[in-house]
Amino acid sequence: MNDWPEGWSGDNRRSGYGRGSASARPESARVMRQVRRGQAPPPGPGPSAPPYGAGVPQQPSYVDGRGHGGDGYDSGYNTGQVYGSPGSPGGRGPGPGGPGPGRPAPDWRRRIKWTAITVVTALVVTTVGTYFWADSKLNREVDLSKVIERPGAGEGTNYLIVGSDSREGMTDEQKKDLHTGSAEGKRTDSMMILHTGDNGSTLISLPRDSDVEIPSFVGSESGKTYKGTGRHVKLNAAYAEDGPELLVRTIEHNTGLRLDHYVEIGFAGFANIVDAVGGVEMDIPQDIKDPKSGADLKKGKQTLNGEDALAFVRTRYALAGSDLDRTKNQQKFLSALASQVATPSTVLNPFKLYPTMGAGLDSLIVDKDMGLFDLASMFWAMKSVSGGDGTSMNMPVSGSVGGNLKWDDAKVKKLVEQLKNDEKVTVSGN
Repeated sequence: MNDWPEGWSGDNRRSGYGRGSASARPESARVMRQVRRGQAPPPGPGPSAPPYGAGVPQQPSYVDGRGHGGDGYDSGYNTGQVYGSPGSPGGRGPGPGGPGPGRPAPDWRRRIKWTAITVVTALVVTTVGTYFWADSKLNREVDLSKVIERPGAGEGTNYLIVGSDSREGMTDEQKKDLHTGSAEGKRTDSMMILHTGDNGSTLISLPRDSDVEIPSFVGSESGKTYKGTGRHVKLNAAYAEDGPELLVRTIEHNTGLRLDHYVEIGFAGFANIVDAVGGVEMDIPQDIKDPKSGADLKKGKQTLNGEDALAFVRTRYALAGSDLDRTKNQQKFLSALASQVATPSTVLNPFKLYPTMGAGLDSLIVDKDMGLFDLASMFWAMKSVSGGDGTSMNMPVSGSVGGNLKWDDAKVKKLVEQLKNDEKVTVSGN
């Protein structure tokens, strides 16, 4: 009598495959036991165990009766698992519990946060880079510290804005197209005082033919002091005689108003700025045809390019009021230009903003203390004038003397007091 199930004799076991078999037949795919590589276990019979279920004997063990080596290593083959099969360690398929978990849901809060950080960083870097690029392009050539006997500072800020007839850097073809002529040197074609403060902005044109006294001054190049002799000239002669510093000195002496900043632009720079912003829309009050400036404009609303704009602001002989009417047109145009530059379509469009800044900054001449924020403040103030939040006027004139325009002394004195105290201007000009 033996303990093996019916039909399982010793011969059967010897002729089968498996442990102790002399046959080379492979193991069943049912179980692939782990074979321990190393020292063989001590000889002797394994522990006896009751048969499984209905007479099925317990499977023999190589070492510990569980198909494991003595060191507890288990690769998973003893459970019938196949490497890389679903549910096995390192496998790629779902586990025994059903389909495996899908890709985790994206963390949108984290993505939005890092996107915002990236955008803000890019904006900061671009802004800082643009600031230093623009600041490096300013031509700070005017030294107001050379101006002597200056009036006391008042409230608000006063800018002297000068349009010169400089042809520097212009080709013969440009001079012909812009009708500038080929005169050497440069003279002032327009002069304006822009006051900014808490009571709105005021833009005051100073006619180039204004009668003024040249005071004592220090030469900008020689450093030599020139004593005043009471000599009277047209205002633009002061600039022609010794440049921006003497012009500032002359205006301050004849008005008593301290000028905080100086800004100058030449013919070519003016035309380039207008073209860079895509032209400036203007409502021309009358037909204008002036061979000297090259203006040939029709009445009504139209967009002026750089060439037409320069001709418009230079025209005087085709206007009834000559220089006084020209200064009014200059004020209107500069205010419209400032409004065009300050629009979102220009500021938020890098393909328009950078060419505009490049054209403007390359051609501007400013004082040594002028910063980009001062320049931006000036443009916003000019925009406010065109928008009706400020006042534009000519310097009050009472008549003429020796062919020059004589200022109205009483009105000028009151106007200067209101500007120095940053009060609302009530004085009217011509």
